[in-house]
Amino acid sequence: MLRIPCPYCGPRDHAEFDYGGDATVVWPALDDTTEAWVEALYFRDDPKGPHRELWRHARGCRLWLIVERDTVTHEISAAHPAHPGMADEVTAQSQAETPSA
Repeated sequence: MLRIPCPYCGPRDHAEFDYGGDATVVWPALDDTTEAWVEALYFRDDPKGPHRELWRHARGCRLWLIVERDTVTHEISAAHPAHPGMADEVTAQSQAETPSA
């Protein structure tokens, strides 16, 4: 069982999340050739080791996350919001909640 550390909800079982695919894919422009789209959609690497993936916390805060996971050991090293603006908000929120020393 995978435990994914949601920045808002804390560690949660992977059953609360939907897998969204490879977070490293560079999509072609909408008006690009059919060949470019076939390449992007059907010809993918199957990495062994550390990899970045998209996951959506569907049964929680519904946030899209980029999860850094080792595909061999399934160890998750990091998870952060996929949208840069949300990443800034999570950072600001955690700093506000951290008591001053």
